Amino acid sequence: MAADQCEVLCLDLELAERLRSSQLSNELLRAGANQAQALGDPTRLGVAVALAGAEELCVCDLAWIVGRAQNLVSHHLRALRDAGLAVSRRDGKMALYALTPEGRALVASLVPTAAGAIR
Repeated sequence: MAADQCEVLCLDLELAERLRSSQLSNELLRAGANQAQALGDPTRLGVAVALAGAEELCVCDLAWIVGRAQNLVSHHLRALRDAGLAVSRRDGKMALYALTPEGRALVASLVPTAAGAIR
């Protein structure tokens, strides 16, 4: 028997049923997993932490902050936006990004030191 398995069935049925009935739908679980996965890349997480320190930032500022090329940062920003963690807008020729409330909460939970920078 594996060390991470019970050797006997000791189910607390009342507790297990209560918790089972409160489980999120597969759709909500998938969405949460996609958001967590979006921050699984160190560069993407760095971009998100930088965004946490401001209301919004343009792609060129973010590229300078994280020390990566603009096209790479733009790629990572699209992934954050697709996961619902960031939003974007155009202001003339500038592309500006900001974290969503969900993005701010997730960054703060993953990088507690960023919580002070999160507005």
